[in-house]
Amino acid sequence: MKIRYIDGPRLRRSLIAACEYAQQQRGELNRINVFPVPDGDTGTNLALTVRAIADGLRRNEDRGVSEVASVAAQSAVMGARGNCGMMLSHFLLGFSERLEGQVRITSAQFGEALHQGVTTLHSSIERPVEGTILTVMRDTATMAGSSGTPDFAALIEELVDSARDSLARTPDLLPQLRKAGVVDAGAKGFVALLEGVALFINGDPIVVQEDDQVAAGGGAAAVEYPEQDEVYRFCTEALVRGDDLPDQPAAKELLRPYGDSLIVIRSQDIMKVHIHTDEPEEVFDMLRGVGELVTHKAEDMRAQHRTVERSAKGHVTLARRPVTIITDSASDLPEEVVRAHGIKIAPLALIEGDTTWRDRFDISAEEFHRRLKEEPDAVPTTSQPAPADFLEVYAEAAEEGEEIVGVVLGSSLSGTFGSAEAAAKRFHGAPVHLVDSLGASQLTGLLVLKATELAELGWRPAEIVRELQRIRAQSGIVITVDTFDRLLKSGRVGRGRALLGRALNVKPVLFLNQEGKLEPAGKAIGRKRVVGAMLDAVASRIPEGATVRFGVVHVGCPEIVDEVRGHLRERYGNVEILSGPTTPVIATHVGIGAWGVAWMVED
Repeated sequence: MKIRYIDGPRLRRSLIAACEYAQQQRGELNRINVFPVPDGDTGTNLALTVRAIADGLRRNEDRGVSEVASVAAQSAVMGARGNCGMMLSHFLLGFSERLEGQVRITSAQFGEALHQGVTTLHSSIERPVEGTILTVMRDTATMAGSSGTPDFAALIEELVDSARDSLARTPDLLPQLRKAGVVDAGAKGFVALLEGVALFINGDPIVVQEDDQVAAGGGAAAVEYPEQDEVYRFCTEALVRGDDLPDQPAAKELLRPYGDSLIVIRSQDIMKVHIHTDEPEEVFDMLRGVGELVTHKAEDMRAQHRTVERSAKGHVTLARRPVTIITDSASDLPEEVVRAHGIKIAPLALIEGDTTWRDRFDISAEEFHRRLKEEPDAVPTTSQPAPADFLEVYAEAAEEGEEIVGVVLGSSLSGTFGSAEAAAKRFHGAPVHLVDSLGASQLTGLLVLKATELAELGWRPAEIVRELQRIRAQSGIVITVDTFDRLLKSGRVGRGRALLGRALNVKPVLFLNQEGKLEPAGKAIGRKRVVGAMLDAVASRIPEGATVRFGVVHVGCPEIVDEVRGHLRERYGNVEILSGPTTPVIATHVGIGAWGVAWMVED
């Protein structure tokens, strides 16, 4: 049956299939990744980018092709990783722009959108290089423009054939590829996206055939790191949000002195930056001056290449980083941070009757907070991840890293750490090193974030563990609740104390101490005074002049975030502050109106 048009649902299903298929190519793309640097990360970066696209599309129900294309583009921007992810995002932004206002499109309009995507991408690149994803995208768009077929099924087959031919020619255009005997990894990833669409249209399984599975050896592992050509060490990325961000040309002008391989995306109120540099902290400081620095990372490309070389000697699937970081869903890390660093998460569970939700995966914090408001008497039980859940996360982490560091919910609060330990003893895919955060929520999250930063800089697992233990001893979190109802129902406080607190309108300030146990840290009468009491409790525990980062979490009261953030910045300067709703597993115990401030003292 011929396909004469694409509407929103058809585009959404096709793109999800494309993303699913491309993710399966991760190992092979990592293996052949030799340009611009043989650091074995293209497959992982593309997989994380397209996973963000698929996640965004699965939450979408629009009927118009314009809205679906826009969701795909914005999801790509938010989840973009590495050169290939940034370039795919630019392409999708142009593609989406050309379809604005359209409910359904013909094959000719589809070709025009592909051409606009290529034009947008080309204009965004500082020094376009032929033999890369750009070349294959352009050749594919050219074929679409000249095809003339009104049938999308036939058109996609033509595009796949054209893209494969273009991919096969990339070694003729790029000496690094020819010398290594591989095609361009990013370009092959784009071909995989088209192949996924073709499989979906034909009704075939969206799976990689056995003959296409990753091969051992060669590629990035066999190529020496080009220190003379790649003078900069750190692959640096950042996401900045703000209402008055510089436009793309102005942002490039600001960033150009810091390094090369510069790509900047400006879309709505966000800016995404990719740059190779020797001074990532200077880049981050500059970006803090133009907006809210939401995420930032700096990966040592030379350390990555050494990992790829070691991994090739003993693994079929190449590890691309020395250490992968895992945690559990009670760490309350913002989704942008999780995606930016590739953090793996084991979900805790919520159980209500016969229904079980995986925290963060099956139900979001915002959804659960709404349920708390609408059904205040419902008290789901909570459950730690089973060892099998951690085994699954360890296996995923081992596909990317030589070793694993896990930063887990405090053992004094939950059996989650014990479950992680039990799984680690049974796991043989990579060494696992666990850190008891002796904390929860964004206290754990800040420690996880620190672990990822140290891992990206090439620290070894034992060094990371020691540093986190040192930092935890001087960090903490304070929380308050609006009412004692949830604590009472979950058995966390006695009835007498709850009734007294309710009668006097007392708002407690509770401190999670260095042993991971809650203790009173103050109290206030009424909501207005509790902010001052909370901030005083924080200030009394932070040494003067310390290097500190903060986290602010809430249960159904997002308005508290801006207020507290303002007070923290007034006192501590332009410090980094994570923020967001707290996980359902924690929210069910503390109730609507609860909030907390975590801090991490690094020096």
